[in-house]
Amino acid sequence: MAILETFPNPFPQRDYSIETICPEFTSLCPKTGQPDYGTLVITYVPDEKCFELKSLKLYLQAFRNHGAFYEQVTNMILDDLVAATSPRSLEVVAQFTPRGGIRSNVTVKYAKD
Repeated sequence: MAILETFPNPFPQRDYSIETICPEFTSLCPKTGQPDYGTLVITYVPDEKCFELKSLKLYLQAFRNHGAFYEQVTNMILDDLVAATSPRSLEVVAQFTPRGGIRSNVTVKYAKD
């Protein structure tokens, strides 16, 4: 998570959403060691900080060598982004490509109390 960089939200007084689409996400299946490919859609309403896109790219590339099930990977990404930015809300949708005729989407959400 240390690789994630942030910058000050230029409009912290306003609610607005940022959608970031990452169509080349790769992680490893913990059972087979085969790559899992997917698209991540990250949507958040920033509070004081926004995440910087190059650092997000480098952070996500680290999962290429990380074996974890879809659910774990998606929740880890949400937790790390929330820890880095403390947003008002954040949603991660992981849309994994079909494997063995089965396609999975995992959606996780965070909302500040």
